[in-house]
Amino acid sequence: MSLFRTLSNLVFPRRASTRTWMVLTFALFVGMAVVAAALYVVLVLRGEMRTAMHQTLRDHAERVADQVVQADPPRRHAIVENLTELTNLRVTLVTPDSTYRAANASPATDSLTQLATLDRLDRETARFAEFPGDDGETLFTAALHRPDERLIVQVSQLAPPLYHLVQRTQVVLILGMGLALVFALLGSFIATYQVTTPLQRIRETARRVADGKFAGKIRVDSRAAEFQDLAESLNRAGEAIREKIDELERLTRLQSEFIGNVSHEVRNPIFSISGYLEALGTPGLDDKQRKSYAEKALMNLERLQNLFNDLIDIARLEYREDLINRSPFNLKDLVDEVAEMLRPKAEDKDLDLQADVSEFFVNADRSRIRQVLTNLIENGIAYTDEGSVRCRVQRRADKVRIQVVDTGQGIDEDHLNRIFERFYRVDENRARDSGGTGLGLSIVQQIIHAHGEDIHVESTKGRGTRFWFELPYAPAPETVEA
Repeated sequence: MSLFRTLSNLVFPRRASTRTWMVLTFALFVGMAVVAAALYVVLVLRGEMRTAMHQTLRDHAERVADQVVQADPPRRHAIVENLTELTNLRVTLVTPDSTYRAANASPATDSLTQLATLDRLDRETARFAEFPGDDGETLFTAALHRPDERLIVQVSQLAPPLYHLVQRTQVVLILGMGLALVFALLGSFIATYQVTTPLQRIRETARRVADGKFAGKIRVDSRAAEFQDLAESLNRAGEAIREKIDELERLTRLQSEFIGNVSHEVRNPIFSISGYLEALGTPGLDDKQRKSYAEKALMNLERLQNLFNDLIDIARLEYREDLINRSPFNLKDLVDEVAEMLRPKAEDKDLDLQADVSEFFVNADRSRIRQVLTNLIENGIAYTDEGSVRCRVQRRADKVRIQVVDTGQGIDEDHLNRIFERFYRVDENRARDSGGTGLGLSIVQQIIHAHGEDIHVESTKGRGTRFWFELPYAPAPETVEA
């Protein structure tokens, strides 16, 4: 077992390239087939051919012996001569009295037909031998002993054309098998090149990916469908990984910014509350000052509470989509309710709040959509100094579009792509004065996305802003008669 394992390790290394393994495999199996065929041709086929030749010569010798036995002794020499002329056989007849040899018989074959053998052989037997002929060709000889007739018949024949044909066929077969082995190895090398070249490129790409280098795609110059599909799948996987990594990096940056913003947003009201509480402990304050400090501390405390409520709201919406409870409701009633609640704020700024909408039913979470409308209309009032804030509703196929349009200061194009980011403010000072947390529009976007929709914004600096989103239309419920 250990010897076999040692030989196996020598022939098949423990670690080698795919090309080496494939070439060795081809060489082993094709080589075994070639060696087996060569051994059959050289040993088995040649032996069978010699056996057939010996059997043929014995048959000839038996026929000659039969004719000689039936003839008179004086005529035996003539029979030998006639058979030699009629056939290509070289016949020699040995009796106790004499030896009859054809004119073309070879003296080199006399070792099979010595007279002394007649007395030593007591049963019929045949002996075979091969001698070189006069012209260099092989001379096959068979000597048949008939003890009952006390004679030996020897028949010799040059190798027939079929024998030479078989010999040439053997040489051609051996050469052909050798060429087959060479071409098999050459074909295996070409095949392994076609297989290993794409694998090497895939391996190089995998190494780059392992090193964190995702640039570039696998390009396989192969007609094999499996390699093409594999390269395409790996390219898609690499692209997906790149996208995930980019997204993770983006989220990491947002998380860092978010933590920084939260720290900043929390720190300011806490410092303010701490300052006002400390001021309340100062001796000599009158009631008016104490009341003012207490109100400002409460205001900052309320701002801090609103901030934490908004943060909890965003987290719940982001990780718990099941918080959206859909049901059909009348959108007109909801718009009127929000408009009635915010109308005093609009009147304080002499703004015209328009919310006269048609009756439409939608399938959504009423409390969440109320939160969206409140935020959008309240923002419109906060950033509009004159003009109006309008809420419009219209049906579009199987959707209902809700728009909030104001005539306020508008938003620069540079800010439009970021207004839904957390803590992002177009006007820092104005937002802080209004007590906003900078999370309102982010919450709005989370709510709309949780409904499977998108929110859009258009704005022109100095002319106003328009927000709009859509909700699934729901047919009005049937009224039940009393």
